[in-house]
Amino acid sequence: MLYKKILLAIDLTDESIKVANKAAELSKAMGAELVIIHVIEALNYAYGGDVPIDITDIQNQLKETARERMTVLESQIDVPVKETCVTQGGIESEIHRIADEKDVDVIVVGSHGRHGLALLLGSTANGVLHGAPCDVLAVRVHRSE
Repeated sequence: MLYKKILLAIDLTDESIKVANKAAELSKAMGAELVIIHVIEALNYAYGGDVPIDITDIQNQLKETARERMTVLESQIDVPVKETCVTQGGIESEIHRIADEKDVDVIVVGSHGRHGLALLLGSTANGVLHGAPCDVLAVRVHRSE
Protein backbone atom coordinates (compact mmCIF):
# COMPACT_ATOMS: atom_id res chain seq x y z
CA MET A 1 0.00 0.00 0.00
CA LEU A 2 1.25 3.44 -0.90
CA TYR A 3 0.88 6.22 1.67
CA LYS A 4 0.44 9.67 0.15
CA LYS A 5 -0.15 11.70 3.31
CA ILE A 6 1.29 10.98 6.75
CA LEU A 7 0.11 12.53 10.02
CA LEU A 8 2.81 12.57 12.68
CA ALA A 9 1.20 13.01 16.11
CA ILE A 10 3.82 13.99 18.66
CA ASP A 11 3.81 14.79 22.36
CA LEU A 12 6.94 17.02 22.21
CA THR A 13 8.84 14.99 24.79
CA ASP A 14 12.53 14.19 24.28
CA GLU A 15 11.54 10.97 22.49
CA SER A 16 9.59 12.89 19.82
CA ILE A 17 12.62 13.14 17.53
CA LYS A 18 12.83 9.34 17.33
CA VAL A 19 9.21 9.14 16.23
CA ALA A 20 9.66 12.10 13.86
CA ASN A 21 12.66 10.45 12.22
CA LYS A 22 10.63 7.29 11.56
CA ALA A 23 7.83 9.36 10.02
CA ALA A 24 10.41 11.23 7.93
CA GLU A 25 11.90 7.94 6.68
CA LEU A 26 8.43 6.71 5.75
CA SER A 27 7.66 10.00 4.02
CA LYS A 28 10.87 9.77 1.98
CA ALA A 29 10.36 6.12 1.05
CA MET A 30 6.77 6.71 -0.05
CA GLY A 31 7.15 10.19 -1.48
CA ALA A 32 4.38 11.19 0.93
CA GLU A 33 3.45 14.57 2.37
CA LEU A 34 4.12 14.98 6.07
CA VAL A 35 1.76 16.82 8.43
CA ILE A 36 2.71 17.19 12.09
CA ILE A 37 0.22 17.65 14.92
CA HIS A 38 0.57 18.28 18.63
CA VAL A 39 -2.50 18.22 20.84
CA ILE A 40 -2.62 20.18 24.07
CA GLU A 41 -5.13 18.57 26.35
CA ALA A 42 -7.39 21.38 27.47
CA LEU A 43 -7.08 21.92 31.20
CA ASN A 44 -10.85 22.13 31.61
CA TYR A 45 -11.12 18.87 29.63
CA ALA A 46 -8.47 17.19 31.78
CA TYR A 47 -10.19 18.28 34.98
CA GLY A 48 -13.72 17.53 33.91
CA GLY A 49 -14.63 21.11 33.04
CA ASP A 50 -14.44 22.25 36.67
CA VAL A 51 -11.57 24.75 36.68
CA PRO A 52 -12.48 27.68 38.96
CA ILE A 53 -10.07 30.22 37.36
CA ASP A 54 -9.62 31.78 33.93
CA ILE A 55 -7.02 29.59 32.21
CA THR A 56 -6.94 31.41 28.87
CA ASP A 57 -3.45 32.87 29.42
CA ILE A 58 -2.09 29.50 30.52
CA GLN A 59 -3.56 27.76 27.45
CA ASN A 60 -2.17 30.46 25.14
CA GLN A 61 1.30 30.08 26.68
CA LEU A 62 1.11 26.29 26.25
CA LYS A 63 0.22 26.76 22.57
CA GLU A 64 3.07 29.23 21.99
CA THR A 65 5.60 26.94 23.67
CA ALA A 66 4.32 24.00 21.62
CA ARG A 67 4.66 25.98 18.37
CA GLU A 68 8.25 26.88 19.26
CA ARG A 69 9.13 23.25 20.03
CA MET A 70 7.43 22.11 16.79
CA THR A 71 9.60 24.56 14.83
CA VAL A 72 12.73 23.12 16.42
CA LEU A 73 11.59 19.54 15.73
CA GLU A 74 10.73 20.40 12.13
CA SER A 75 14.27 21.75 11.62
CA GLN A 76 15.74 18.47 12.93
CA ILE A 77 14.18 16.18 10.32
CA ASP A 78 15.37 16.02 6.74
CA VAL A 79 12.10 16.07 4.84
CA PRO A 80 9.84 18.99 4.06
CA VAL A 81 6.81 19.35 6.30
CA LYS A 82 3.64 20.30 4.47
CA GLU A 83 1.90 21.63 7.55
CA THR A 84 2.11 21.77 11.33
CA CYS A 85 -0.85 22.04 13.65
CA VAL A 86 -1.11 22.76 17.35
CA THR A 87 -4.61 22.09 18.56
CA GLN A 88 -6.39 21.72 21.86
CA GLY A 89 -8.86 19.17 23.19
CA GLY A 90 -9.02 15.45 23.81
CA ILE A 91 -5.82 13.93 22.44
CA GLU A 92 -7.23 10.91 20.62
CA SER A 93 -10.32 12.71 19.34
CA GLU A 94 -8.27 15.64 18.00
CA ILE A 95 -5.83 13.29 16.25
CA HIS A 96 -8.77 11.45 14.68
CA ARG A 97 -10.42 14.74 13.67
CA ILE A 98 -7.28 16.13 12.01
CA ALA A 99 -6.53 12.79 10.31
CA ASP A 100 -10.03 12.79 8.86
CA GLU A 101 -9.96 16.51 7.98
CA LYS A 102 -6.55 16.25 6.24
CA ASP A 103 -7.48 12.94 4.57
CA VAL A 104 -4.30 11.20 5.73
CA ASP A 105 -3.41 7.61 4.91
CA VAL A 106 -1.46 6.77 8.07
CA ILE A 107 -0.99 8.22 11.55
CA VAL A 108 2.44 7.81 13.16
CA VAL A 109 2.56 7.92 16.97
CA GLY A 110 5.08 7.02 19.63
CA SER A 111 4.46 4.12 21.99
CA HIS A 112 6.27 3.61 25.26
CA GLY A 113 5.17 -0.01 25.47
CA ARG A 114 3.98 0.30 29.06
CA HIS A 115 2.94 -2.72 31.06
CA GLY A 116 0.82 -3.38 34.10
CA LEU A 117 -1.60 -0.69 35.27
CA ALA A 118 -0.67 1.78 32.49
CA LEU A 119 -1.41 -0.90 29.90
CA LEU A 120 -4.71 -1.77 31.59
CA LEU A 121 -5.82 1.86 31.58
CA GLY A 122 -4.78 2.27 27.96
CA SER A 123 -2.27 4.51 26.26
CA THR A 124 -2.53 7.35 23.80
CA ALA A 125 -1.22 5.10 21.02
CA ASN A 126 -3.91 2.54 21.82
CA GLY A 127 -6.56 5.27 21.92
CA VAL A 128 -5.42 6.58 18.54
CA LEU A 129 -5.52 3.08 17.04
CA HIS A 130 -9.14 2.52 18.03
CA GLY A 131 -11.33 4.84 16.02
CA ALA A 132 -8.66 6.01 13.59
CA PRO A 133 -9.93 6.66 10.05
CA CYS A 134 -6.76 5.15 8.57
CA ASP A 135 -3.74 2.97 9.35
CA VAL A 136 -1.75 3.68 12.51
CA LEU A 137 1.98 3.08 12.94
CA ALA A 138 3.12 2.97 16.58
CA VAL A 139 6.85 3.59 16.88
CA ARG A 140 8.36 1.98 19.97
CA VAL A 141 10.39 4.44 22.04
CA HIS A 142 12.31 3.75 25.21
CA ARG A 143 13.37 6.44 27.63
CA SER A 144 16.76 4.77 28.10
CA GLU A 145 17.73 5.07 24.42
